[in-house]
Amino acid sequence: MADKKRYEELINILDQYSYDYYVIDNPTVEDAEYDQKMQELLKIEEAHPEWVTPESPSKRVGGEVLEGFKKVEHDTPMLSLANAFNRDDLADFDRRIRDKVGDDISYMCELKIDGLAVSLQYENGKYKQGATRGDGTVGEDITANLRTIRSIPMKLKKAYSIEVRGEAFMPKRSFQKLNEIREEEGQMLFANPRNAAAGSLRQLDTKIAASRNLDIFLYAVADFGEMGVETHSAGLDMLETLGLKVNKERRLCSNLEEVYAYIDEWTEKRAGLAYDIDGIVLKLNNLEQQRQMGTTVKSPRWSIAYKFPAEEVPTKLLDIELNVGRTGVITPTAVLEPVRVAGTTVSRASLHNEDLITEKDIRIGDTVLIKKAGDIIPEVIKSITEERTGSEKPFHMPKNCPTCDSELVRLEEEVALRCINPKCPAQIKEGLIHFVSRNAMNIDGLGEKVIIQLFSMHLIKDVADLFFLSKEKLLELERMGEKSVTNLLASIEASKQNSLEKLLFGLGIRHVGAKAAKSLAVHFETMDNLKIADKETLTSINDIGEKMADSIVTYFANEEVHDLLEELKRAGVNMTYTGPKLENMSEEELVFAGKTVVLTGKLEKLTRNDAKALIESLGGNVSGSVSKKTDVVVAGSDAGSKLAKAEELAIPIWSEEDLIEYLPDEGGLNE
Repeated sequence: MADKKRYEELINILDQYSYDYYVIDNPTVEDAEYDQKMQELLKIEEAHPEWVTPESPSKRVGGEVLEGFKKVEHDTPMLSLANAFNRDDLADFDRRIRDKVGDDISYMCELKIDGLAVSLQYENGKYKQGATRGDGTVGEDITANLRTIRSIPMKLKKAYSIEVRGEAFMPKRSFQKLNEIREEEGQMLFANPRNAAAGSLRQLDTKIAASRNLDIFLYAVADFGEMGVETHSAGLDMLETLGLKVNKERRLCSNLEEVYAYIDEWTEKRAGLAYDIDGIVLKLNNLEQQRQMGTTVKSPRWSIAYKFPAEEVPTKLLDIELNVGRTGVITPTAVLEPVRVAGTTVSRASLHNEDLITEKDIRIGDTVLIKKAGDIIPEVIKSITEERTGSEKPFHMPKNCPTCDSELVRLEEEVALRCINPKCPAQIKEGLIHFVSRNAMNIDGLGEKVIIQLFSMHLIKDVADLFFLSKEKLLELERMGEKSVTNLLASIEASKQNSLEKLLFGLGIRHVGAKAAKSLAVHFETMDNLKIADKETLTSINDIGEKMADSIVTYFANEEVHDLLEELKRAGVNMTYTGPKLENMSEEELVFAGKTVVLTGKLEKLTRNDAKALIESLGGNVSGSVSKKTDVVVAGSDAGSKLAKAEELAIPIWSEEDLIEYLPDEGGLNE
């Protein structure tokens, strides 16, 4: 019979093992011993569930399925940081500091971890609550998911009641492993570790969050004052003594020259870190001087984030491949010697078109300089001509389609070459991939690899065939088990109920994007009405120009399109607009009627597309740029030039929370 003393002893032992392994990176026991102790703990908890507390190490494996995320108000706002992009910006920051508090200053420099800002609350030394930054004032309660991060202690080494702030992140190794699994399962890959970390912490199933192997660095306390320290650096040292994980690569700098040296050092060394960083954070070290500097509405005046310039890396251009898109555009793609850029391995990059290749004089065999535009999209900047050996080959676009051998054409006023053969297999395949994508029919489980398999095995030849797939045929595909197939068929069935605009966008009518598809669906209400519309009727609709109207009329004049729509009807695919109709809504409901709204920065609760759709459903127009005609700018975190322009033009600026107050209760957003 186990006694409670042994149970408490096991908790302390396992906590120490976790601290040694996850916080100070100094494992003291083999995995087998840890596992044996954990099994002993679990058996005791099974026999004595009344002994189990939220601080138990067993709670880190997840298992709880949440209904949603509640709002959490931060007692002390979690402000974002102003950005510096060069030494002049840092010198201006330093001058403002010296003008206010004098020359007796020092800066604590820390690596800017590329993750998700979070807050942890401890009460009498015990972990009580975890939350996202949100809009800085109100975040989301992610207590259960943060508990699965093993470097977060459930008990501090002293019984403090404090709120600590930090950055939860996904290590590069975890990110690579996660994307490998998602690729095998035909799921969409995460673009970068930051997105993966944010997505993991917003999982309702805590087991999924636990499986993602996240980590954290703590960098602040909401109020250092209660800890009896006078400097930020002493506060960080204190956090370490409490058992919290603080980044070791911080440095106290007494002047800007030392700051520049620190920045230069980590600009060089950042690629070798086990996690992504996107800059360096400077903080005035003296806490009293911080108080003197104060804050603006959005950011502290005593701190600034220096953002790294886009990392430029040389590599070899091995070949140029041609890809045929769903509209027939032929896009040249650079095949590169694999190289690590901004946290991920890059082996391919778009070259856009023949004119760009000629203008930049890019040749096969060149050493080229690449970067990631916005730290996401790989791009070839230029050839390094001085490294040429004479063996490099100039590139010329072919005269025929690389897939179907039809003659390529260059349409009027277009740079790109196109294949205009409607039977081209490459276009059909790309059209299928587009049809199932998130902004179109949004069929979960039908990733690019699954579509390619279905197409190559002749199980599908057009989009209608997707709705007649059988369980038996799907089970023949690679890596498709009983559960995957059942889920996929359920997702296909559910997509039949999508509103008309999803189907219209999915069909890939040339020039018709998601916004135009919505306008067409709202106006015509049914596919049958749209099919018979003439050019004059189409151009009378907002967002539909002559070129698009011609494209729509041409599309529906095609007998093959009529046959396809009949097949979709036979499959039970909805052909009617089921969204809100503006004419049926009261003036009170149309809160954005006649208003132009601009979205900028990262939103926490809504995707950009969801926010756009909701605003448009309430009569508003969402624009991509700020002007005097803009009525409202909704600014998320890391908002940039659009926010600055809105401030300059005195345009009302809303937070995401302000926006949500005006929206219908979508998925519990207003709870």
